[in-house]
Parts: sequence; C-alpha cells; structure tokens
Amino acid sequence: MDKAILLAIAASVCTATASVCQRKGAKSTQTAGFDARLLVRLARRPAWLLGIAAMIGGFIFQITALRYGDLSQVQPILAAELLFVFGYLAVAGARRVTGRDWLAAAAMSAGIGVFLRLAAPSGGRLHAPGSSWLLAGLVTAGVVLAALAVAFGLRGRPGASRSRRAAVLGSATGISWGFMAAVIKELSSRLGDGIGAIVSAWSLYLLLVAGAATMLLAAHALASGPLAASQPGFTIVDPLTASLLGVFLFGEHIQTGAAALAGEVLALVVVIAGATALSRSCLILGEDQHPACLDQPAMSRTANAPDREPAAVGRP
Repeated sequence: MDKAILLAIAASVCTATASVCQRKGAKSTQTAGFDARLLVRLARRPAWLLGIAAMIGGFIFQITALRYGDLSQVQPILAAELLFVFGYLAVAGARRVTGRDWLAAAAMSAGIGVFLRLAAPSGGRLHAPGSSWLLAGLVTAGVVLAALAVAFGLRGRPGASRSRRAAVLGSATGISWGFMAAVIKELSSRLGDGIGAIVSAWSLYLLLVAGAATMLLAAHALASGPLAASQPGFTIVDPLTASLLGVFLFGEHIQTGAAALAGEVLALVVVIAGATALSRSCLILGEDQHPACLDQPAMSRTANAPDREPAAVGRP
C-alpha cells in the first residue's frame, strides 16, 4: 500500500483518538457559558492531555503523508476519522451504535471524501494579499462569534438540547480549523527561507493566536454534549472551509467540469443526508433524555448520567 495512504490512515486514527480522549476529559466539566479558563482546568486531566498528544501525532502523520502524496489523495482519507470515532463509541458500549448510525457516518465520510477527490484543488499562488487575509479573518471571526451566540443562547431556551449546542460549536470549530489550515499553508511557504523569515512572518503569530482560540472552542464543543454531535463538524466543515479559503485566498482551482460539478453536488447531498440521519440517532438524542431513547437498558442510561445538563457552575 502507498506510504501516503498508510500515513493518512494513521493520521485519521490519531485524530479520532484525540477527539475521544478529549471528550472523556471534558464530558464532566461544568460551564454556564463561555469559559476562558476551560483549557486551564482541562490541562489537569490525563485523558485530555492524552488527547492533545494524539492530536499532535495526527498532525505529524498528516504532514508526512503530504510529503509522499497529493492533497487530493490524502485529504479524502482523513475523512475516515468519523468512522474511527464511531468505532470507539461502539467499543465503549455506553450506548449501542446501530446499523443506521454506521450508515450515516459512512455516508458523511464517503461524501466528503468523494467531494474532495473530485474538487481536487490545485494551482494558485504561494501568498495571499493582505486585504484578502483581512477579509477572510473578519468573516471567519464573525461566523464563529455568531455560532457562539447561537450555541450559548440555546442554554436559556426551554427544551434546548446539549446535542444541538455541541453540533453548533463543533461546526464553529471546524470553520476555525479550516482557517488555521490556510494560515499553515501561508507559513509553510516560508520554511525554505530560514528561521529568520519564519520568526518574522506574521502568519506564525496569527497561527499561535488562532490555534489557542480554536483549542478553546474545541474544548467547549466537546464539553457541551455528545461526541457524535460535535465530531461531524470537526470532520466535515474543516476541509470544506479550507477548500473555500484555498480558492479565495490562494487562487486555487477546483474542478468545475459538468461531470465533476455534478459529482461534487451529489457528494454534498450525501453528506447532508448522512448528517440528517445522524441527528436523529440515540447516540445524540439519548443524552438529552429523548423519549424514543429511554427504553435502552438502565446501565446505558446510568453510564450517560454525568452528561446531563449541569445544574451549577464549578469544577466537578
């Protein structure tokens, strides 16, 4: 098997492991709103730190895979992360993963993988104009802030679900990761110019700030509700955002021929259908004590009890 494929699979396993470990570390964390100190609290938890280590491993595997293969070959494989996450959930057994759940996850992974393969972004320039970066940054920040307002506004609404909040925050995190991918691309073009060029590059400092903000956002997404709700945003929205920013910032070209465009649209329809089906899963609804999911064994409900809506603010 090609080195790039093996390395991309290893990256997917690592990032899936990161999500599971970080969710384990964050699931009993109680917050009443946006908490700027959440990362400090989570840093004391071994499971969260193990997740960070797995995330770093995934990043290294991804970068190495891109040395041996094209982005259009590596990126679709990374979409398998969602399936690995469901594999972990199935092994954990706190709530049964049904055939419908697997089908929804497979549809989403396959859909985004096919879209990225067909779109195959290529070409473009090494550096984007400052005005384009300013616009991209403002739009990204605006969308993320709007998502935060929606997510934490849900808390005060009767009948609002933790799952919905986790899904919104997961999508916002995916958008932030997509923006970080664009910043990394900008910074990577300086790597051959020596350490001085890297240290003096504005993209290094933007990456540090955006990275810290994105980690905080991901922590809130993982602490807010079930992993099955936040993970699709991580896996699906991230590459879509990165692709759009690649076109806007770097002038990359995606395939827009009639056949390719039809396939891309169909792939996105499959992703949306999978997301819709998954939103009705007891993997997600069960944590909100949905009536359709309350007939599961008592052991399953007990295992999920810590994930109910917290009644107070403070460390567990």
